[in-house]
Amino acid sequence: MQTKTTILALIFAALLVSLVSASAAPAFAEVPPWIKNNAAWWSEGQISEAEFLTGIEYLISSGTITVPADPAALDGISDDTAGAQEKGVPEWVKNNAAWWADDLISDDDFLNGIQYLVRTGLITVSVPAEPGSAAETGAADPASSEPETDSVLAELEAQLAECAKITKAYKRIDCEKPVKQAILMHDYRTNAELFSVGPINYYWFGMGSEGNSFEITSSGQALLSLRILAENTNDEIESLDCTSPSLCNYDVWDGSTAFRYAGTDFTSGQIALNPGDAREFNMLFGPNVGYGGSQFLYDESKEYHFRINESFGSMMVPLDLGRN
Repeated sequence: MQTKTTILALIFAALLVSLVSASAAPAFAEVPPWIKNNAAWWSEGQISEAEFLTGIEYLISSGTITVPADPAALDGISDDTAGAQEKGVPEWVKNNAAWWADDLISDDDFLNGIQYLVRTGLITVSVPAEPGSAAETGAADPASSEPETDSVLAELEAQLAECAKITKAYKRIDCEKPVKQAILMHDYRTNAELFSVGPINYYWFGMGSEGNSFEITSSGQALLSLRILAENTNDEIESLDCTSPSLCNYDVWDGSTAFRYAGTDFTSGQIALNPGDAREFNMLFGPNVGYGGSQFLYDESKEYHFRINESFGSMMVPLDLGRN
């Protein structure tokens, strides 16, 4: 009996995917790994339906799933929307979550099912603002005096709070790690300056921010610390290379001299970024540590740049050291 039920569920899921795929062909961004963790835990009953839907709401508000504002926008669907909402999320969705978590169905198959549920009203979530609307452009709404909030950050922080409730340490860490990475990425994308070099997006908060400082010690040594995030936007693995001070694709340039690092956290001389991955790296310019390095010297009459000289592209980022 259980086997028949499983087969019927699989057939129904296949029909569902076919129906949705035929009606619309949405483009999905990469699904955050913590959503797959949540799908597995929800299917196993380790987290509640509400906790799982918080993750789904994040996918929609961040644009990973595109959902029309009108539930009737999915042509050919005539389900009783109100009745479906009262019944809640059906059991086959939980089955889909389990299969997806075990890599038995694709991201698009799973997300098509979620999109179907949202469009028919089975899941109620807030829909991102339409392009050109007051909410999308940042224009004030005269009918509301509520302060503007960062809904994506709020949802991520709520997800992090849910992770903290997990009692098993390794599962809690597995849950928290990708959410913290998503919060970090959101902070960089929202507040930092973007420098695109080939397939890599470099984000930098600027001098005076956390991890980015310039000082001259009592002994007269100039110390420059930089903290930068690199994101791979390519569909292939990309590498940032810096094996030693003399063999490094990153330095500081004053117009005539290239200053090599005194310290860096490049792992084994290379940071490999998978498609869609991002990684912070820190570099210190100061005393000469050897291995082809150089002592960082500061001259207030000169302009300084952080130079990127990778095989995939080059750029000079102005540092404005004299203003800090």
